[in-house]
Amino acid sequence: MKHLLLALSLTFATPALAEMSAAEFEAYTTGKTLYYGSNGREYGVEEYLDGRRVRWSFLDGRCRDGEWYEDARGMICFVYEDSTSPQCWSFRRGSQGRLIARFEDDPEGTELYEATQNKEPMMCLGPEIGV
Repeated sequence: MKHLLLALSLTFATPALAEMSAAEFEAYTTGKTLYYGSNGREYGVEEYLDGRRVRWSFLDGRCRDGEWYEDARGMICFVYEDSTSPQCWSFRRGSQGRLIARFEDDPEGTELYEATQNKEPMMCLGPEIGV
């Protein structure tokens, strides 16, 4: 855990470089599972599948399937199965080569950074069953 927090803080401290295009984003992410942090804390994980499909979790075992596209502003927008409202982000590579994402490209908005990555699928719990 100490290593993860160190990696998160080092990644957060690096300045952002040029914004990524959709083609660059797709080439970098497809087939990977990326863990994101924010303000030195674990934030969530996203699995990037073929065909611009994704699977997101806030690290609670509940997964949301979705897809992404590039909008007219050049941002990467995600739409998930439980919402029709897109969530749009600008992505850049930090000086260490890891992703930095800014919500709506707003300097005051939420900023996430890639903490770690792997090629393993996410762990998702099954559907909730109850009365």
